[in-house]
Amino acid sequence: MTTIDYNNVDFGVFLPITNGGWIISENTPKLDGGYEINKKAALIAEELGLDFVMSMAKWKGYGGSTNHWGTSLESMTMMAGLAEATSRVKIYATVHTLLYNPAVAAKMFATLDQISGGRVGMNVVSGSFAGEFQQMGMWPEHLGHGERYDLAKEWMQVVKRLWNEDSVTHHGQYFNIEECESLPKPIQRPRPEIICAGQSEKGMGFTIDEGDACFIGGRDLEELASVSKRAKDMAAERNKTIKTYAMFTIIPGETDAHAEERMKHYQEGADEGAIKGMLRSYGLDPDGRENSMVARAKSAFMTETISGSVETIKNRIEEIIEATNIDGMMLTFPDYVEDLKIFGADILPQLRGTMVTQ
Repeated sequence: MTTIDYNNVDFGVFLPITNGGWIISENTPKLDGGYEINKKAALIAEELGLDFVMSMAKWKGYGGSTNHWGTSLESMTMMAGLAEATSRVKIYATVHTLLYNPAVAAKMFATLDQISGGRVGMNVVSGSFAGEFQQMGMWPEHLGHGERYDLAKEWMQVVKRLWNEDSVTHHGQYFNIEECESLPKPIQRPRPEIICAGQSEKGMGFTIDEGDACFIGGRDLEELASVSKRAKDMAAERNKTIKTYAMFTIIPGETDAHAEERMKHYQEGADEGAIKGMLRSYGLDPDGRENSMVARAKSAFMTETISGSVETIKNRIEEIIEATNIDGMMLTFPDYVEDLKIFGADILPQLRGTMVTQ
């Protein structure tokens, strides 16, 4: 038997660093991808006791009538501002290994750690959608999926050495560093926390070997539970542990019916042009055979949703955590002020008071 103490389950906010947030619709509350809404959401998350805030790195949008994700701030510089604005909540910034020299990234995150007083975490992305990088002339056509993780592994190992050693010399397949110094070191010892999203065998192996937590997903609870178990089993085989997090959109309503009305309204405003642009970026044919991801996207939602009254959402979150054994949730909201306040003030305290024995 195992006991789930919800005080040990991490709940965080995926900040609206891009316009449109995580619902591709003309009918959602307007999110402009600007600093003020991100600052407001981070301060609400901190005040109401959420554990972390995180921002992605995005370089090109999906078009359509909303130009969804076409406007975005840069993750590390935005999180520097939020590190100064906050005092408790964990701050995760995103870095692409294809864009930043490891010595530059090492110093940037040491700087972020100092600004935040030892609260920064690194979200590592080994690649992205080719179009984002091709527009900058930075997409390595000769590197396949697995090779991009090989590059990321070498990159990450160089960063870790720079965080801990006085001088680093490294001659590898992808990087050459000669007597490189990086001061100051991060405040956190031995290093800031590292998180990555990757469900392929190669991607999950990279995260387990180099990181502390893995973002995962699944078509349903059964698959999510299976992926979470696979990650933890792979970590155990390496004599390590790994946390697993999954992403959900919270849509609260005064009643379940009210929440359903909100979802229907967003679906009715679905931006078909942007949805097709997003699916193409994933290498999917928007007009081809439909799978779970295509079906969900066509309904305007980019993540799994948890909707309903406060009590319904609380019960659903408990059901998901207990069925999947994930260690936390990264949450998005249609309205990053009012909906976030409802979660933090009305739902999170109920969860924190819950302990379940299975």
